[in-house]
Order: sequence, then C-alpha cells, then structure tokens
Amino acid sequence: MINLAELIATKQPKVGNTIFIAIDGHGGSGKSTFSDWLSKRLDAELVHTDDFASWDNPLNWWPIVIDSVFKQVSNGAKELNYPRSQWWEGHSREPISQTVTEIMILEGVSSLRMEFRDYISLGIFVDTPKEVCLQRGVKRDLQFGKSREEVVQMWESFYTEEDNYINRDLPKEYADLILDGTKPFEIQVEL
Repeated sequence: MINLAELIATKQPKVGNTIFIAIDGHGGSGKSTFSDWLSKRLDAELVHTDDFASWDNPLNWWPIVIDSVFKQVSNGAKELNYPRSQWWEGHSREPISQTVTEIMILEGVSSLRMEFRDYISLGIFVDTPKEVCLQRGVKRDLQFGKSREEVVQMWESFYTEEDNYINRDLPKEYADLILDGTKPFEIQVEL
C-alpha cells in the first residue's frame, strides 16, 4: 500500500502556493471515482477536464485550462470562475466557481499531458484495461438518450483521439504513481 500523504509531502507547489495533482487514465478507468475519494480526504478542490472537453473537442481544450486555472492560481486568485463545455444536448453550461485550495486535483483524460507538466507537482495514472473502460463508459452514457450503437461509436472515436494522446505524451510513464482501476483504491492507497 502506498502512503500518498508521504508522497505529497515530498512535492513542491509549481503554481503559486498550490500543489496540483493530476489524475489521468483512459476514459472510464475510474479517475473520477478516485478523484472524488481523494479530494474529500485532502480537502482539495477538483478541476475536471470534462468541464473543458466535449465530444466535439475531446483533447484540444488545454489552453483554456492554462489560462483559466493555472495562470489564475499563479497570479494569486483565491477563486476560479470558468465556463463549462457541453457534452450532451441539455447538459448544464453553468459556469464553474470554486475556491483555490492548497492542494488541487486536475482530473481527467490528458491531465498529464506535456503542456501541463510545468504546473503539475504529482501525477497519478489509473490503469484499467480498455475493454473495462468501454463497458463502464457506455453504461454511464446510455442515460443521455442515445442508442447503444451511437454511444459505442462515440466512445470508439474518442479512443482513437485518446490513443494519439497516450502515444504522444506517455502519461503512464510520466506518472509518479500508477493505480489499478479494477481494484478498490482504498486497498492501494492510504493517507
């Protein structure tokens, strides 16, 4: 079992006084589940890459995160406000407003991308087989009114983009910690 508190204590803030932890992995790997669990235990605010990405723009939204999150925190902002993207028709586009905390978590596919590495103090990769991720993602997204075939096609198209990112940026190799997304996080990490 990894003591994550000890690992975090070895890291220095790269953005103002805030330590950013990036949690990356395939779509459907369990990143959000782990991030929610971790944020509660660290009293850390979560920044979801899904608030910037969309089916129309799955990976090229990163400059908005640099401008709306990292640069704002670096400039001393105590609160962040940024627009939310729209994944589905009827999906809320209400802007995000959140407090800047000493530790913040950037969660989502490509959170360990090369363009973010100057800002990230600690990288975690949730490693889950793609077939498990696809099952989880399709099950979750069927609730939005599309047919199973449409949802599977969207996910397969997304995985093409995701594979390009993973091959280019090698987030698993860059990560400080790799977790198994098929096992409970509580048996892998302690704080």
